[in-house]
Amino acid sequence: MAVPQNRKSPSKRGMHRSHDFLVGPPLSTEPESGETHRRHHVSRDGYYRGRKVLSVAKKDE
Repeated sequence: MAVPQNRKSPSKRGMHRSHDFLVGPPLSTEPESGETHRRHHVSRDGYYRGRKVLSVAKKDE
């Protein structure tokens, strides 16, 4: 059975587990359309940081 040669300190153990308590991706609201999207990502309407960067064709509903 594999056994670590040196014990991991409480500080290093805490750093190892630092991502276990994240709850979800951070969200942002687009100022132009008011749409909620992930930060640093283009919204579904094609806006990024208040500017239109993609032309998106709308689906027929």
